[in-house]
Amino acid sequence: MSLSLVGDIGGTNARFGLWQDGQLSAVQVLSTAAFATPEQAVLQYLSGRNLLPGNIASVCLAVAGPVSGDQFRFTNNHWELSRSSFCASLKIERLLLVNDFTAMALGMTHLKPDQLIQIRPGKAEAGAPAVVIGPGTGLGVSTLQPLADGRWMVLPGEGGHVDLPIANTSEAELWLKLQALLGHVRAEDVLSGAGLVNLYNAVCAVGGVEPELKTPAAVTSVALSGNSLAEQALEQFCIWLGRVAGNNVLTVGGRGGVYLVGGVVPRFAEFFQHSGFNRAFAEKGCMSRYFADIPVWLVTAEYPGLEGAGVALEQL
Repeated sequence: MSLSLVGDIGGTNARFGLWQDGQLSAVQVLSTAAFATPEQAVLQYLSGRNLLPGNIASVCLAVAGPVSGDQFRFTNNHWELSRSSFCASLKIERLLLVNDFTAMALGMTHLKPDQLIQIRPGKAEAGAPAVVIGPGTGLGVSTLQPLADGRWMVLPGEGGHVDLPIANTSEAELWLKLQALLGHVRAEDVLSGAGLVNLYNAVCAVGGVEPELKTPAAVTSVALSGNSLAEQALEQFCIWLGRVAGNNVLTVGGRGGVYLVGGVVPRFAEFFQHSGFNRAFAEKGCMSRYFADIPVWLVTAEYPGLEGAGVALEQL
């Protein structure tokens, strides 16, 4: 395969790398705010590798939002992109735009053993779909389906926007506080970086205490230091993530396992391993036995979205 460029573009950072013969190299992270257009960022990246427009045959960019037509407007930064003008200015033959969580899911096919932490033991069922779910800036959810010819298909969706599930009276009490704060309460409103702060605020409201922590990093740090309110919020975060992940397994028949991705959970991986995640994941009444052998992994790979963009190019 000829030399290709892959990119994973978020609200703050644009990650770029080179892809050739199934391998990712020369990764660089650039600030989206530093460039007026994605073309300018790509040219800066290429210049740093001593490459010129025309040296790259294909580009795959993983982007947040629905992908169709010539024009694409990034949902979480100021960039806009025209496929035709992008290809003309960079002298490339092929531009592939894929949803960022589609790329994330395809990246699971390139993981190495040391990039996975086993959260729940089990054995993935051959040929069955796997669930990829990730709390980060938001909550991404997709389904990774192996195909008979050795390729992979990703079923994207908006699973982060489902209603937050409630299983007991204490969760109902928290939900009421969240509803008063937010109105409609989605899974993403709790299972994300900002969602962890929302959850901490709800825990404080139930306890009649004025919240003091303002960022997800602060909630996590204080929770790991033993603060009871922050620790309660972090534990409930893990429980609700388990419940939402389990619901997705039931919905798609995800007996191929569950991959937990995103930047939030790896920051408290040891706490997560001993949390109520596994109990909530399989706590499904008459369907609890369905989960007996379904494995769950926490992904610690640094650039799975870039790896997935490379896989998407290869599968064209």
